[in-house]
Amino acid sequence: MFSDALGQAVRDPGRPASLDTIYDLASLTKPLITGLLCARLIELGELTLDSAVANYLGEFERTDRHGITVRQLLVHTSGLPAWRPLYITSGGEPDAALGAIAAETLESPPGTRVIYSDLNFIALGFLLERLTGMKLGNLAHTEIFTPLGLQRTFFNPAAAMQTEVAACETGNSYERQMCERTLPDRPYEGWRSNLIWGEVHDGNAHFLGGVAGHAGLFSTAGDTLRLANQFLARQTELLSPETCELFRTNMTEGLNEARSPGWHLATKQSSAGPDLPPDAFGHTGFTGTSCWIDPNYDRVFLLLTNRTHVPTLPFADIKSVRQQFHSLAVAALNG
Repeated sequence: MFSDALGQAVRDPGRPASLDTIYDLASLTKPLITGLLCARLIELGELTLDSAVANYLGEFERTDRHGITVRQLLVHTSGLPAWRPLYITSGGEPDAALGAIAAETLESPPGTRVIYSDLNFIALGFLLERLTGMKLGNLAHTEIFTPLGLQRTFFNPAAAMQTEVAACETGNSYERQMCERTLPDRPYEGWRSNLIWGEVHDGNAHFLGGVAGHAGLFSTAGDTLRLANQFLARQTELLSPETCELFRTNMTEGLNEARSPGWHLATKQSSAGPDLPPDAFGHTGFTGTSCWIDPNYDRVFLLLTNRTHVPTLPFADIKSVRQQFHSLAVAALNG
C-alpha cells in the first residue's frame, strides 16, 4: 500500500495534513454510505432495484413519477434535476424537504438520460429511513461503522475534534452564487459566513442536520479505504461477492454516461483517467475528494483534498490532477 500526506489541513492557524486528518468526504457519502446500505437491504430482500420509489415514499405517488424506481435513483436516471437549494424550496422546513424533491419538475422522462443529481440520493436517504425506521446516521453506525470498527468515520464530528478536521470554504459563497443565478426572486438570509471547519460544507446536508443521503460523511484515508473495500468481491466484509459484481456493471447502456448503483464507471470523460479499466468504478466529492476502485486487481485509489479551502472563487478544477494521480499510482503499482 502506498500512502502519504502533503500540504495543510487548515491555513490559518496553519495545521499540516496527515494520514489521520479527517476530511469532509462530500458526495462520496452517496456510494460509501447510501449505496452500501441499499445494497445490504437488497441482499436481505427488503429492497429491490426495480421497485417503484412510490412504494416506499408516498410523496412520489404523482402522475409523471410514480414509476421512478430505486435503480433509477441509484444510477441517476430518475429525471430529477441535479440540484436544488432545499433550504429555500422547502420553505425552510427540513420535514418538507422530501416533498419539495418529489414536486420538482422532471428534466427528462425516467430512464432516458443520466442527470447526476444530489436529489436522487437525498431521496434514497429518506427511503432508507422509512424502510428501516431508523435515522440515517444511526443506520450507518449500526450497519457499517460498528461492524467495520471504524473509529474516525462519522456524521457531525464532535466539536472537540475540530482541530483534527480539514477546513473547507469560508462561508458558502459558491452555493450562494448558484442560488442567486437559479432563484433570483427567492432571497435567502441563512448563509454561513464563518470558516466551515468541522461541520458539513454542503448546504442541503447542513440544512438537514448534517446527515443526508448525498453528503455529510467525514472520514480519514484509512477508514475510507475500509469502506471502499466493501465493494470488492474478494475484500468485502459486509456484502456477498455476487452483490459486488453490480458495481462494475453498466446499468445505463446506450445513455450519456456509464453508471452502476452509486458509482460512475471509468470512461475517457471521467476523472478515472486513461489507465484504469472500463469496469473500474469511482466517485468524486465537491470538497476535493475522490475514490476509484479497480475490481480486477483489488485496487483502491483515494485522493482526499480540501480544495474548497481557498480564499477566492472559482475553486480549482482538479479533474486533471485526479487523472494524473491515478496514472502515477498505476505505474507505481505495476512497477
